[in-house]
Amino acid sequence: MAGSSPYRLQKEKRLLNAAAFGRVFKKATRSRDKWFTVLCIDNNMDIARLGLAISKKNCRQATGRNRIKRVVRESFRQHQAELAGLDVVVINQPAARSAGNQQLFDSMGGHWRRCQQGGSDAGAQE
Repeated sequence: MAGSSPYRLQKEKRLLNAAAFGRVFKKATRSRDKWFTVLCIDNNMDIARLGLAISKKNCRQATGRNRIKRVVRESFRQHQAELAGLDVVVINQPAARSAGNQQLFDSMGGHWRRCQQGGSDAGAQE
């Protein structure tokens, strides 16, 4: 494992190509709040996979986008066992730029719960 950290999100747990993202965007269950829109779809696998769409439009500074990605990845890493069998794409909203790490982390926890429930209350606003 030269050059690979044990804490890194492994390749098989990431959405890596346009086709995988497109499948999620096309048929996903949506969950949205002030900070994020989260799309999730069943992947017929026994692992959860994460895709990030953290846009420059909603967060101009690279350091801000990187911070948001770090928080989302860490939250996903802690909840991936509960999310097994789902492909998830996280999109940032403009408010995420100025939110604290704990607010973002708490928001993601709510999204993960809604994804697990199959979207019965997806779209709930906080």
